[in-house]
This record gives sequence, structure tokens and C-alpha cells, in this order.
Amino acid sequence: MSHDFFQVDRTVHHTSAGLVDLPILYFDASNAIALFDADLRGAHELLDGTDLEPAIVHDGKALVGLSFYDYRHTSVGAYHEVGTAIFARRRGDRGALPALLELFVDPRRRHTGAWVVDLPVTTELARAAGRELWGYPKFVTAIDFTLHGRAVRGVVHDPSGVEAICELVGTMGLGVPVPAPSLATFTELGGALVRTHVDVRAPATLRRPGDVQLRIGASTHAMADHLRTLDLDGAIPRAIVTTTRLQSLLHAGVRA
Repeated sequence: MSHDFFQVDRTVHHTSAGLVDLPILYFDASNAIALFDADLRGAHELLDGTDLEPAIVHDGKALVGLSFYDYRHTSVGAYHEVGTAIFARRRGDRGALPALLELFVDPRRRHTGAWVVDLPVTTELARAAGRELWGYPKFVTAIDFTLHGRAVRGVVHDPSGVEAICELVGTMGLGVPVPAPSLATFTELGGALVRTHVDVRAPATLRRPGDVQLRIGASTHAMADHLRTLDLDGAIPRAIVTTTRLQSLLHAGVRA
């Protein structure tokens, strides 16, 4: 792949864990995004107070993503990350395209974004930068993630070290090649809604779920409670998007 993707102007930002240049550059990573049909009432509950509503609703269910990342080489070091996100838009906002199709256009042209519910990471710099620069709900904990062929295993451990928060494990079904979609996320920082664009390039595969299943552990952590609110214990994904060649740019956020 061409290195021109990473030839962007960058600015220095201060965090409690050190300096960070934005955009953050992600040179080499693996990623699995499991897409679930979640409880619509639970999705509304987790969006309460945000001026957002679920954007992709089918048969009374809200589309939610659970994403595992193995960032092997980045401008802020190597780390693992897991995101729970509800696909959402401002209340009453409607784009020219259906919300599902919007996920495949430039994120700057989308009405639909991903409200980030939880975002555990494995390093303090990633936590501090995420919380202080974007308002991402990050916390530090142990994360296991492996992606080999059609086999996937991802575990988020409770920071207490006692229980697992959740585990996504199984063998995926067959798939078709797709371009990995870029991202637009919603967070809250200083009482304001923040929109952030993540430019992604990667060859990816859209797979059937096979026997992959999400299990929520006995943890009492807020992330486990949020997954239960979405009624995802024992859930089988609608589909899974995977890549072992992810590259991306995480830009500074702007007021939405």
C-alpha cells in the first residue's frame, strides 16, 4: 500500500500521559467488527441525554457493533482496544441515503455515526488521550484478541481481574471481500457532542457468523451492564467484518 495515506499535517496535543500528535497514525492492525441486532429499548436507554437516536433499526432491533482491535504498530505504541457502539444520528436527522448505505460513503458526508458506549484499551496513553481529547469512554484492562483465518477469539477482562466482562469466540462462516468502512464516531466532551472521523483503508471480508457467539461474564463492571442492557448475552452476530491489514487515521474531533 502507498505511504501517501499517512502524509498528513499533524499537530501536538497535551495529555496527562504525554504528548500526542493528531491525527494518530495506525500502520498495521487486525480488526473484527461483530454486528448485532440489539434491544431497541436498551439502545434508547444508553442514548438518553445525547440528542441521538438509533439510526439503523430492523424488525424492532437496533444495530450495534462490537469491535476488537489489535494495533500492532501505531504512532502511540502497540495496544489492544474493544469498542461497543450504537449506530446513531441526531433526533429527526435524515440523510439522502438509507443509514446502512451511509456506512460506505466518506464519513464527512454521513448523518449516521457510532455513539461509543465503552472503549477499553490496554495502555495508559491510549486511555488518557481518548478520554481527554475526544471524550471516549476508555478504561485500562487486559484484552485478548486473536484472528486466524475464520477463527476469532476476543475477551475483555474486568479490571478487577476476577471475572471476564465479555467473550466473543467461534468459527466464522464464509465471506465476501469488501472495503473496510471508514468511521464517524459520536462522543461527549465538556458537555458538547463531538464528532470524529477515522479514515480507514484495508481489504476486508464480510462474513457469516458461523458459530460465533457473544457471552457476557459475571462481571459487575459498567461495560458488562451496558451489554446486558442491549440484551446481547448469548447473541449471535448478524455478520462480522474482518481484516488483518488495517490502516487508519484518527483525526481530532469537532463539535457536532
